[in-house]
Parts: sequence; C-alpha cells; structure tokens
Amino acid sequence: MTQNAQPAGAAKTPAAPAAAKDAAAQGMSIVARSQGQLVRRRFFRHRGALAGMILFFIVVAIAVTSIGAGPIPGWWDKDPTATGQVVDAGRPTLSVVPEFLGGGGLRLGEHPFGQDNIGRDYFALTMRGTQISLVIALITGLVATLVGTLIGAVAGYFRGWAESVLMRITDVVIAIPTLLIAGLIGVIVAGRGIVIFAVFLGLCLWTQIARLVRGEVLSLREKEYVEAARSVGTRSRRIIFKHILPNTMGVIIVSATLMIASAVLTETALSFLGLGVQAPDTSLGRLISDYRTALTVRPWLFYWPGAFIIAIALSINFIGDGLRDAFDPRQTRVRD
Repeated sequence: MTQNAQPAGAAKTPAAPAAAKDAAAQGMSIVARSQGQLVRRRFFRHRGALAGMILFFIVVAIAVTSIGAGPIPGWWDKDPTATGQVVDAGRPTLSVVPEFLGGGGLRLGEHPFGQDNIGRDYFALTMRGTQISLVIALITGLVATLVGTLIGAVAGYFRGWAESVLMRITDVVIAIPTLLIAGLIGVIVAGRGIVIFAVFLGLCLWTQIARLVRGEVLSLREKEYVEAARSVGTRSRRIIFKHILPNTMGVIIVSATLMIASAVLTETALSFLGLGVQAPDTSLGRLISDYRTALTVRPWLFYWPGAFIIAIALSINFIGDGLRDAFDPRQTRVRD
C-alpha cells in the first residue's frame, strides 16, 4: 500500500507531461499575450508585410522630402513647374551603373528621370504626381471606410427595412461598373480640386467594406454581451459604437488598407482617361496619360510614373495581406 502511494503534488495525468515534452522537443512555448501583442507579433513576422511597409515608407519619404510639402522645402533643387532647355532630347542622366567621382561622390546628373517636352525636370514632376496620388488614395480610402462601415453597421444591427433599403442601394452601386460611375463623378467635379475629387471617388468604393462589416455585425449582434447591454436599456447607438464596431476593427483596418491600393489604381485609370486630376495639378496617372504617345520614342516618360504606381499598389497590398493574417482569429498561438 505505502509503496504504491504517490505524493499529492505528483498526481498528474500522463497527457500533460507528454504535451510538455512535445512542446519542449519542438522548441516552442505558448505565452499568454494580449490581442494587440498577438496582432503586432504576427504582423512583424510576416515578411511580405514588412517588405511592403519598408517599400511604402521609402516611396513616401522620397516623394515628400525631395521637392518638399507645403511650406517645408525639399533637398531637390528643381521645381516641378519650372521649364528650361531640353538637353540631349530629355534623356535621363541616371545610369544603371552610377559613375563614382573622386572623393567618394556619385554622379546622378542634372535630370535623373529626364525632361519632358518643355524642359521640366521629370524627377520633380514624378515626385509631385506621387504626392497627389497618395493624398487622393488616402482621402478616398478614409471616406470609403467611414461610409461603408456606417452603412454596414446600421444594416447588420437593425435588420428589417433598414437592412433591405441599404443593401438594395449597395447592390445597385455594385451593379454599375466602378469606372463608369467614378468617371461620371469625375466629369461633375472636374476642376474643383483633388480633395473634392477624392471625396466623391470614395463615395463610389464603399460597397465592399459595407458588406464585410454587415456580415461581422450580424454575427456580433447575437453575442451575450450585446444581449446584456440591451437588457439594461443601453441605446442602440452606444451598442454599435462601443460594443460591436471595436470588435470588427480587424476587418475594417484590413479592408481600408486594400481600399487605398484600389483607390490608387482607380485614380490612375480615371486620370489616364482624362476624367481624374485636371491641370494645373498632376498625378501619376495623368503623367502616363500626358506622355502615352511618347512610349516608343521616349519611354522613360511612361516608365517612371508606372514604376511608382506599381510600387505603391504592391506595397499597400502586401501590408494588407500582413494585417489580414495578423488579425486572423484562428491564429491563437505565437511561437517563440
């Protein structure tokens, strides 16, 4: 009897030591962390998201610091509106293999991206177009996110006639091609500035976010904490903004990120068709449109804006993919 007795503290099921041994053998441990810590850790372990974030910050830093923004001057000595003499048919002076000078200097030339037809520095023009395209994309993404979130939350929470009306409006907007309705809005607001154009463009791109938020709200409105809030007389507005929407932030943030990338491409397409940014403003899409006929004789006027469009769209999409994986509730463990 006494030989078979075990200390009380040693009474364990065989499964627990086995699981611990397996975890130790695999070199991993499970640590209790907050939701914010889990999201950050997953995001910064996503290589594509990190690469996209670095690329995006490089593009933004070059665009803002080179020619300056508003009253802040830049380090580039050329103005995007200043004309001059076209040198060597406007060819770029930036070589694939830069020329190193004595004393550790580097020769990039007077016009690394070349010159346009009237002698403007194309590097300064491209940076100005990048700034305008980024501003339009950010405003468009913000407006589309706010409108889509509000419509989706109201439709998913109240159901009934509110859901029917709002979702039928959403279906109608979805049925109309985006470029068609955005182009019509571009004609209406032409010449009124990039902010007005971006706001109206955002009013065309909210439908996807509205549907995603509605689906999340339909699930969350049946949770116990929402029922408890209703039982004590909490107003619907407070329930939506204090209890439901905070739990849909993952979907909203990911959708907003991808919406910004979509806005960049939509603005580019509209400007290429002459329905987007109007003179004297410029954008990456407008630069491609203005010099599309020079593709065969001076292709650099087409390639440089196109390269920045691709860099912005790809980087934001990679960031969106990383955020989507980081907010995935099925990923409950983080390996050390």
